[in-house]
Amino acid sequence: MPLTGEYLNRIARTDILSVDGVRRNPEQVAAVIQSVARNVATQASLASIAADASGHGTKVTDETVGNYLAALRRLMVIEDLPAWNTHLRSRHRLRTSPTRHFADPSLAVAALGATRDTLRADLKTLGFLFKSLVLRDLRVYAQSFGGQLFHYRDESGLEVDAVVDVGTSWGAFEVKLGVGQIDAAADSLSRFAERVDTSARGEPAVLGVIVATGYGFVRADGIHVIPIGALGP
Repeated sequence: MPLTGEYLNRIARTDILSVDGVRRNPEQVAAVIQSVARNVATQASLASIAADASGHGTKVTDETVGNYLAALRRLMVIEDLPAWNTHLRSRHRLRTSPTRHFADPSLAVAALGATRDTLRADLKTLGFLFKSLVLRDLRVYAQSFGGQLFHYRDESGLEVDAVVDVGTSWGAFEVKLGVGQIDAAADSLSRFAERVDTSARGEPAVLGVIVATGYGFVRADGIHVIPIGALGP
């Protein structure tokens, strides 16, 4: 078993006990971890994770999932991304559920038992894992200068993967694995920026689409296209 897989196995069987001394079912813990991996970078509810983790004659409840996730957060295995809802002029009701991530996306890969070949054959899953990787890096960079990372989604379906808020300024980013998705991502960023009350928060310091490959440049609409290799604090 790869080292990352051994680490997850140890979490499910021993480490999670060290959080508060409460004994938990190792098989259920492993099932919840796998479900979070299948739903990485999404706003999967406790109910959907519970349904996904149940099986083989074992019923996992919403309450149990909430308990396990809290313990995994304390172990710094998962790190949810909260919703950004400050100074918005939009009338659309906000979705406040966090997006679910591992502290490192390699843990999601191990939980899924994914390989280079299986991920190449499943670009949708690869895209979510790439998004989680980028958001991990953005969170680290933002924290290095006192900033925080959020996501945005409202009832109209408009969503933005990352909002970096440093108090005095802010920026927003979409994350796309393929360059063919840049136009749609830029459109989402433009519509999101129109919903922010800039009289209270100011204009965005940057709007950017982060991609896996290619060159960095600034589009005619002012939105930056940023390859992941060019990211930095």
